[in-house]
Amino acid sequence: MVKLPGGSFVMGSDVHYPEEKPAHPVAVEPFYIDARVVTNADFEAFIRATGYVTFAERPLDPALYPGAAPALLKPGSAVFRMPARPTPPRDLRDWWDYVPGADWRHPEGPGSTIAGREREPAVHVAYEDAMAYAAWAAKDLPTEAEWEYAARGGLNGAAYCWGDEFTPAGRWMANTWQGAFPSTNDASDGYGGRAPVGSFPPNGYGLFDMAGNVWQWTKDWYAAGHAQDPDAPCCAPPRNPQGPAAPPGSGAAPFKVIKGGSYLCAPNYCQRYRPAARYPQALDTTTGHIGFRCVRRIVGRQ
Repeated sequence: MVKLPGGSFVMGSDVHYPEEKPAHPVAVEPFYIDARVVTNADFEAFIRATGYVTFAERPLDPALYPGAAPALLKPGSAVFRMPARPTPPRDLRDWWDYVPGADWRHPEGPGSTIAGREREPAVHVAYEDAMAYAAWAAKDLPTEAEWEYAARGGLNGAAYCWGDEFTPAGRWMANTWQGAFPSTNDASDGYGGRAPVGSFPPNGYGLFDMAGNVWQWTKDWYAAGHAQDPDAPCCAPPRNPQGPAAPPGSGAAPFKVIKGGSYLCAPNYCQRYRPAARYPQALDTTTGHIGFRCVRRIVGRQ
């Protein structure tokens, strides 16, 4: 893990997607964060030690999915499938398939394996799976503010984790999509799918893959925009902010915030390989492009 010093920074953005607004100052206390996302090898060690069964491996309750085809009422997860012909990026169903048997061990479904892919990010991991791993490791998931502070690497206000130019001097800095998503990817960055962690340069804090490769879970419930506290004192940024509360049983906030973008983010679709970018992810959905990293807060921190 890497110890970050904490401090103030400008969270969010006023010039990109609406849900990133408003850009506003916040402050976080010092904390430790994993230098890399949790890998298949890491996650396998957790499973062997605990016998934990992930969300994607558990039987489905038909009552929760009325009208679903019986063939889909089997444990599985969402797998990206590149369309065979040029397709406009309008309907997620054109490139995501629910694949029975897909899970962290079988990332593309039955017949696939993580053998030889131990250093790739663990995927098909639900929020509760990530939290279970974090508890086993005596860690936690980051808040959105902690994650964004870490991703910026000390470059307050920069568009990307490494600065304001996407490919400085022509160098690829993250695993993203090159071409017209979802039909054409020329893999100019060297990877047409998930890359082993640490394949691209770290940011200013020594953290790898804070942009691209896989989205990452945070602890915050999602709201479409950053709420501002009208009672906050002038010129004093809120410390260690968290997202909105989720009233028990209300269904008001059924999504958590994910950050960082993935290898499926492209210039023509989902330009969210930036620290300010954020997206809602349902708790009952797993996919092949979401992973996580953990934090450890310093004892005694308020």
